[in-house]
Amino acid sequence: MTATLNPLYRFDTLVVGAANRLAFTASKAVAESPGTVYNPLFIYARPGLGKTHLLMGIGHAARAINPRLTVEYLTLDEFVESFHAAVAAGQGEAYRRRFSDVDLLLVDDVQFLTHRREMQAELLRLSDALQTTNRQIVLTSDRPPAEIEALDERLIRRFAGGLVIDIAAPDYETRVAILRRKAEERRASFGEGVLEAVGSLVIDNVRELLGALNRLVAFQAVSDTPLKPAQARALAGGAELVEAKPEKAGKTARNAEKTEKPKKEPRAEGLDEFSDFLSEVSATVAQQVDSWRTKVAAAILRWEGEGFSTARLEALLQQEMTTDPEQVLRQFESDVHRLQALHAEASELAPSLAGSSAFRDPEDIAGAEAVTQRAREGAHPPPAPLPIWRLDDLFESPGNRMALQAARAIAGEPASRYNPLVIVGASGVGKTHLLHALGNALAPRVKGPVACLSAHEFTGELIEAIDRDAVPAWRARYRGAAAFLLDDVHLVAEKDRTQDELFVLFNFLIESGRQMVFTSALPLAEMKAVEGRLRTRLEGGLVVDLPAPEREVRQQVVERSLQAKVGTVDPDLAAYVGSRPVESIRAVHGLLQRILNAAEAQGGPPTVTLAREVLEGSQPKPPRKTSTRSSGVVAAAGGNKSREKIVWDWPDVGDRIVEEWR
Repeated sequence: MTATLNPLYRFDTLVVGAANRLAFTASKAVAESPGTVYNPLFIYARPGLGKTHLLMGIGHAARAINPRLTVEYLTLDEFVESFHAAVAAGQGEAYRRRFSDVDLLLVDDVQFLTHRREMQAELLRLSDALQTTNRQIVLTSDRPPAEIEALDERLIRRFAGGLVIDIAAPDYETRVAILRRKAEERRASFGEGVLEAVGSLVIDNVRELLGALNRLVAFQAVSDTPLKPAQARALAGGAELVEAKPEKAGKTARNAEKTEKPKKEPRAEGLDEFSDFLSEVSATVAQQVDSWRTKVAAAILRWEGEGFSTARLEALLQQEMTTDPEQVLRQFESDVHRLQALHAEASELAPSLAGSSAFRDPEDIAGAEAVTQRAREGAHPPPAPLPIWRLDDLFESPGNRMALQAARAIAGEPASRYNPLVIVGASGVGKTHLLHALGNALAPRVKGPVACLSAHEFTGELIEAIDRDAVPAWRARYRGAAAFLLDDVHLVAEKDRTQDELFVLFNFLIESGRQMVFTSALPLAEMKAVEGRLRTRLEGGLVVDLPAPEREVRQQVVERSLQAKVGTVDPDLAAYVGSRPVESIRAVHGLLQRILNAAEAQGGPPTVTLAREVLEGSQPKPPRKTSTRSSGVVAAAGGNKSREKIVWDWPDVGDRIVEEWR
């Protein structure tokens, strides 16, 4: 199986500086000669410094040099989940063979091996198997092997036997180079000194640096004047950061970890019985048929060994000559990869389909797609945005302009500009309204469902899935979403399993080119109980603030509510309520509702005078007593009684009605 690598994560898109030059050089060497130098290669760094970029860059470069190379990229979480699913389906050995046959294995975030003895043993066995056959393994972590808690000493020795190397925080020159490169990619131009001003800040995380650039781009898009260096520094968080002096280039790898493991000589003897058999078959075929027949025969042996039907290739061997056997082989391999992708998706949706023969015949792709479609239809779609909220209903003001402009840009070009978008604001300022409105704007523009829910609902669904032993189907539900919108992401704090699942989902969606939007009531820097690896990914997008509503917005909200509830708009009343100092749209609605309740109780229209009485506690008029008698019979223990209704009118709070029975 060849994993999908993020096309943006290549060596030529990586800015190389003093902090990552040694790791970059080692990675290039591995890509050029997999299995012969630095095996295993272990790269560690804090989140956001480019480990995943380097890891995928190795895969892209190695595949460009040798297109036939099989490359597998996955995170440790995915490795663990896939292994458990395979064991549950009785496919444990097939799963082990899958990785043993990979030419280049790339494993991200291995720090999560902590206290996982079973998976440590699996990784040790796999590492030994790959090294024995001169196949390459590259791993990344946020800490060196010796600092991974409860890690097997044998694994530490295996990693140290290759090359263990770190990536440091980028220096001033590298930060400026990154900003210039990314600004050029975004076709954004800034005045002299702007990017240098941002680069002078101590932003030691590349994702945060790109988040700062996103803020500059978004601000300049809605500003009438070019950005000044001081403004750029403030937008990038300069008020809270200290200027940094250009650092001197230094060594970034530990001397003790630079020792290169001697190259292993290719095996000349000791082949196992099956390898001897394959060698004999290949030699015999090479002597009896043309060179293209040798390739076809080798492909048949390979794909039959993996359990796929090879009738198409066998028919090719029966021909006297074929004009382009390479094209036939490429198409066959493409069909096999399609079957593998369908099998993986169907197994996630319906674990009972794991290992199904429906995904073993390249001549019946349509049948495999039909089985997968039935699995999709059997899965529950994710929650959709509430249809009552629309982007057109939102009022724009100087305070919320950047957030609204970013939302409209995303609606116009999903996943191409600001991904993810993080909206930060206090409770009640309209974050949820904007989130659902953006979800409704995205729905007609993306192919697939738009998932829109709160972090509380996300955690609740996960707990329910764990309880029903249906986590794979739950994951597939969100991996199938064309866009993912999560409200109140700060609420995942201290929920370790939720954060793990959200991190894996985030990586999957970003690599699949799906749009993500999050809201938070806390600034990202204050989300201390959220794991750094997740927080830095959020910071790598565009983070915009949604402030308390300004007076003009409050007034427009009141006018629209009056039109909807009363049928007419009193401009003076709208202006008065809009002038009240409140911190949220929710509070504006609360004030207006109090006035409407009082007006209804008095039986008259809402007015400015009434509003002042209700909201400011003006001196009420003297209460008046009205008496009405009604004949009738009221059942009571003592017999029949007539009643008198006494109405006390308090203008400041509305009518209070007291009934006295006598």
